[in-house]
Amino acid sequence: MIERDRLAANLEQVRRRIAQAAERAGRDPATVKIVAVTKGVPRATVQLAYDLGLRAFGENRVQEALQKFGTDPLPPETELHLIGYLQTNKVRHAVKLFSMIQSVDRLSLVEELERRTEGQGRRIPVLVQVNVAREPQKHGCDPLEAAEVVRAVLEAPHLELRGLMTIAPLTSCESEIRRVFAALRTLRDQLEDHFSYPLPELSMGMTNDFEIAVEEGATMVRIGRALFGA
Repeated sequence: MIERDRLAANLEQVRRRIAQAAERAGRDPATVKIVAVTKGVPRATVQLAYDLGLRAFGENRVQEALQKFGTDPLPPETELHLIGYLQTNKVRHAVKLFSMIQSVDRLSLVEELERRTEGQGRRIPVLVQVNVAREPQKHGCDPLEAAEVVRAVLEAPHLELRGLMTIAPLTSCESEIRRVFAALRTLRDQLEDHFSYPLPELSMGMTNDFEIAVEEGATMVRIGRALFGA
């Protein structure tokens, strides 16, 4: 388990890098939210991160999140985001546990989320995940299908569409990463115009590429290793 001082230093460094990237883009660093990715991170370490001021956490798998937070929930003001692929048969657990679903990528999932959320007495915020680079090994809808998924979410009374999410290719080519992030921002702008509906959130950027994401307009960056690595 990572020591508190090390985690505090890591968090300070991540915040500094976000601030520098935001400054380069003429942005306010306060408009970028850190979603701390806690896949494989013990519950006690999550508590340390909370004590250090983090308020948004991301889990990749419903089952791990249930084991970690099902009987020991985060404080009420904390956000828990699902950032990994959501199987349809896990939706009933997901809508009870998570405050946001970032990985909505197909019509069947929209239908099941609406069905399961209807009895919750709330609207659950979601992002539509887009596979901008069209990588076959990655989840997310094709950019050409994004409008169809967005329309379905907008027509679901108990889902609240907040924006888009993507994962950039794992490459050392900065221009390719930047192209993907810029393309998601452009797609967001086009969808806003088409549907006359605001999509304020762009979730893009992880440990390897979050500075580029901030420069290209990310409002959420999903950071795991840069925070919780030794």
